[in-house]
Amino acid sequence: MRRLTALLLFVLATLFALPGGASDAASRLHQLFAEEWEWRLRQNPLMATNVGRHQWNDQLPDASLEAQRRRAEARGDFLARLAEIDRAELSTTDQINYDMFQRQLEQAIAGYEFSSHLIPLNADSGFHSAFARLGTRVPLNTTRDYENYIARIAAFGAYSGQQIEAMRKGMETGMVLPKVILAGIEDTISAHIVEDPTESAFWEPFESFPSSVPSADHDRLRAAGTKAILEGAVPGYRAFYEFMVEEYIPNGRATLGAFDLPNGEAYYQSQIRRFTTLDLSPDEIHRIGLEEVARIRAEMMAIIEEVGFEGDFDAFLEFLRTDPRFYPKSAEELLKEASYIAKRMDAKLPSLFKTLPRLPYGVAPVPDSIAPKYTAGRYVGAPIGGTQPGYYWVNTYSLENRTLYTLEALSLHEAVPGHHLQNALSQEQEGLPNFRRYSYISAFGEGWGLYSEWLGLEAGFYTDPYSNFGRLTYEMWRACRLVVDTGVHAKGWSRQQVVDFLASNTALALHEVQTETDRYISWPAQALSYKLGELKIKELRRRAENELGTDFDIREFHDAVLLNGSVPLPVLEEQIDRFIAERREAS
Repeated sequence: MRRLTALLLFVLATLFALPGGASDAASRLHQLFAEEWEWRLRQNPLMATNVGRHQWNDQLPDASLEAQRRRAEARGDFLARLAEIDRAELSTTDQINYDMFQRQLEQAIAGYEFSSHLIPLNADSGFHSAFARLGTRVPLNTTRDYENYIARIAAFGAYSGQQIEAMRKGMETGMVLPKVILAGIEDTISAHIVEDPTESAFWEPFESFPSSVPSADHDRLRAAGTKAILEGAVPGYRAFYEFMVEEYIPNGRATLGAFDLPNGEAYYQSQIRRFTTLDLSPDEIHRIGLEEVARIRAEMMAIIEEVGFEGDFDAFLEFLRTDPRFYPKSAEELLKEASYIAKRMDAKLPSLFKTLPRLPYGVAPVPDSIAPKYTAGRYVGAPIGGTQPGYYWVNTYSLENRTLYTLEALSLHEAVPGHHLQNALSQEQEGLPNFRRYSYISAFGEGWGLYSEWLGLEAGFYTDPYSNFGRLTYEMWRACRLVVDTGVHAKGWSRQQVVDFLASNTALALHEVQTETDRYISWPAQALSYKLGELKIKELRRRAENELGTDFDIREFHDAVLLNGSVPLPVLEEQIDRFIAERREAS
């Protein structure tokens, strides 16, 4: 009897330990999460490797049109099963999980229905440039790891062919990038067409092996790596290059806006909802952008007056763009200055955050093969369970266009307290379902990045008025995005209108104005997420400060924002309202 009682108590304890209580609805929900996650990893072996699952380390995703169709169908089945679960029976936490899971599935299905998969690249990146970083994204500790790496390199020819097939379909249906933003993109491909395998981006792991790889295997692995590069990677890149130069670029779209794509207005509205998580119209966003541009312009004029500059706004921008003091003399100087800024902020983090990530980060240059058309900097996260840190990439190409007065804002956005801190914390939150733990919602993540730039004021940065002007020019840049993105994709703006608007309102270098313009044209609505996300986080912070008064703790507020991972902005608002209510009750 005692054993039976103990067994019964164990079963009951197990049931009540299930997320959301012991309800049948919660059990079915988390079972669905688990099944879809396993399916998702099988569909994308590269993602599986990145999150620490290594069963498929020798495989690449199936990017064929038929595979894309099957995935959309499978997501529809998952969505139908989700609808069978009574949301009202779930806990508050699981209702949030339910809603976010539903949103992910619906967005993926919408992306397929709008044929987004037929454009697998944008102005500064794509499947080809992502694959070139394979050697930094996979484990390379054993002979088997190297064999898996080699198998993936060898498979690139077929993978590239599938992407070409999709892009040809896009050309047939009108789902194609504008021609004007494709100039120079062939250079990001030709860099990987080599005759000497040692000049390939894939060769570096074969230069030296870790001690855990037996020396008896080195020659064999190098030979296999050589074969995979010359017979897999190089032909794949060559085929993609020839397709782009001979077919795709000559037949690029003459128009720019998303509204000119098939079902373009609905597609753009879908992209707005995807990237901002808000139900705003292009006209509403355009208006918000113009209001922010006017507000920030007034703050910038105050700094021009502070430094005693004699001249108007345009003259001050010209001064910033041409005075040598504002530009690095070498790539080493730029990297050192970025590293110093990031390290200074590291020391400030304990005063601003209760919870900090375990994962460190490094500072490194943007790879040469993509640097000419790449943005000034970007955060690159680390594979889960690997030996790599996160990286804050700094673009050292064209140093005459890399402004030092914007470097503080860039560093705080991309490294800490921005993307590295936010992403690393999200991945370390083991209580979240995997689909949330490894998801990235642009309005949340980019809104946090822009908020992090502003947070530097509290941390003692921007003491140099020129650096503070750089912070404002970055904020103005994000406000301008609301205007120019909607201008291009909903109002018929030309490329020159975008260039002129950015150049006349920000102190961005003109090269960066050009690359950013092409990015917005090729990636509808993504650029809207930054400013709208930042505005929401600032709004919620003001609400918490006003409601809590002297009980407001900035460290606790930041935990409340970050420790539930990347969430839609309406969900974040619910989280902060609960945080406020709990703190008021506790006090």
